[in-house]
Amino acid sequence: MKKPKKTGDKAAKKHAGTRTPESPTRAAKASARAPASPRTSGAAGRESAAPTPPPVRIGPGSKVDGSAIVGYPTGRKLPAYELVVGANAQIRAGTILYVGSVIGDGLETGHHVVIREQNRIGRDFRIWNGATIDYGCVIGDRVKIHCNCYVAQFTVLEDDVFLAPGVTIANDIHPGCSRSKECMRGPTLHRGVQVGVNATILPYVVIGEGSLIAAGAVVHRDVPPHSVVAGNPGKIIRRTRDLRCSTGLLETGPYEV
Repeated sequence: MKKPKKTGDKAAKKHAGTRTPESPTRAAKASARAPASPRTSGAAGRESAAPTPPPVRIGPGSKVDGSAIVGYPTGRKLPAYELVVGANAQIRAGTILYVGSVIGDGLETGHHVVIREQNRIGRDFRIWNGATIDYGCVIGDRVKIHCNCYVAQFTVLEDDVFLAPGVTIANDIHPGCSRSKECMRGPTLHRGVQVGVNATILPYVVIGEGSLIAAGAVVHRDVPPHSVVAGNPGKIIRRTRDLRCSTGLLETGPYEV
């Protein structure tokens, strides 16, 4: 006589015993497929872990155009690779922000702006089309940099500095010297300095607070506060308090302190 088939609780127990969705083998396979550890194939067919993207923090209310690159890697070794951008930033198409910088609230870029690594930048920074900030600079609050400017490494721009289009800032006193990297230093522009179009500021120069640099000037030596500099080489031609409004809109001078 044939034995009856198992039914009820015994059959359920047997069926449950054959299902092992959480077995070690399956868990290992699932872990290998997890997107948290992507893998790429090398030239010889060997697999290697993909590089971990640098950490990027962008504050609330910010807008980043699709073609902007935020967190671009650098070939330099840095003590910290995190890129921090404050709230309400407007980062337009073509902008590249490298890793390792800290930028305050209210950043606004034009198109094709480059901000390199290890920069410390304050609030409400405005930088327009085609301008570059090289690495290691310190920039204050409310600084405005117009189109096609270049700010060399280790430059200091204090609060409310303005650079008109085409300003070039240099940092190498002996280009081509085998030890030039050891003495590279950009100029320091103190609070409220205004620089006209196509002016050039040479390394190590210190420009005093509230000074005005005329268009096309080449500044090669320190400038006292509230001075007007013009020419090549740049010379102090007057004090800012002596300037008068040429349009008649102001009864007083435009730069009176």
